[in-house]
Amino acid sequence: MIPDYPELKPVELADKEEVQSYLELFPPDICELTFANIYIWREWEKPRLTKINGNLGVWCSPPDEPAYFLEPVGENKLDESISLCLALAPRLSRLSEKFLGKLQGQYLIKEDRNNFDYVYLTQELAELSGKKFDGKRNWIRRFEKQFKSELTVINETHLQGCLELVKQWGQDSADREEQAGQDNHTGAAVRAMEEALLNFKLFGFSTMAVLINGRVEGFCLGEKLNPETAVVHVELASREFPGLYQFLNRECARRAWQQFRYLNREQDAGLAGLQRSKLSYHPHHLVKKYDLSRP
Repeated sequence: MIPDYPELKPVELADKEEVQSYLELFPPDICELTFANIYIWREWEKPRLTKINGNLGVWCSPPDEPAYFLEPVGENKLDESISLCLALAPRLSRLSEKFLGKLQGQYLIKEDRNNFDYVYLTQELAELSGKKFDGKRNWIRRFEKQFKSELTVINETHLQGCLELVKQWGQDSADREEQAGQDNHTGAAVRAMEEALLNFKLFGFSTMAVLINGRVEGFCLGEKLNPETAVVHVELASREFPGLYQFLNRECARRAWQQFRYLNREQDAGLAGLQRSKLSYHPHHLVKKYDLSRP
């Protein structure tokens, strides 16, 4: 049972059904608001759950930024609920424009560009038609010409291969960050991907893996965000196979997410390379997000 405000409880798997009952009633636009996302990032974000005026509240306290509440899930006394949130945290963060449009109070609102979600038309990613996708199609043709691959839905026999790919990615990324003198957030991402893989059935993820010579060299995991949109939590591929990322992206759109109009591929976290990559796929729109604090 999720307690009433001001009591908070750490998120655990037993909370899944209760959290999802809120999200089914009030489908979100932002990638943070799925139970899976809250759970797999729990070691970094340290989320705590509470009920505020009958709304679901999620309090987070990551090590690299001030504590915050996500937007309350529900529609009960929202301005009063925000005041209660601000009694426990200095701000609310990752707020969608849709949520802000429901408020009547006066607040200090600040745009949070690093956390904007990139949203694409699934059909565009599945077809890659037109001049703007010439480069993507070229990479895929090279990959298909050079490598023989097999596409499959992930099951338990693929888990070890997926986990090994995550481990290798973590080692490579940590080395690059160290050489560049950057803060190392790789460990948190590795742990989140491991949690997503180990619980993929429980979370009801749609999945796809690419096998080359019988070995997992790429995979994706995602789920329904709202009736029109799927959110892709993980997409990972080996850099040893040029064009594999582009191939994986296209095939996941074709096979795993085809029933959804949109694909939310989450944010770029302010990383210039990731921003260039996400923009190169020509998003249909960005889900803007904001910080809210007292005026």
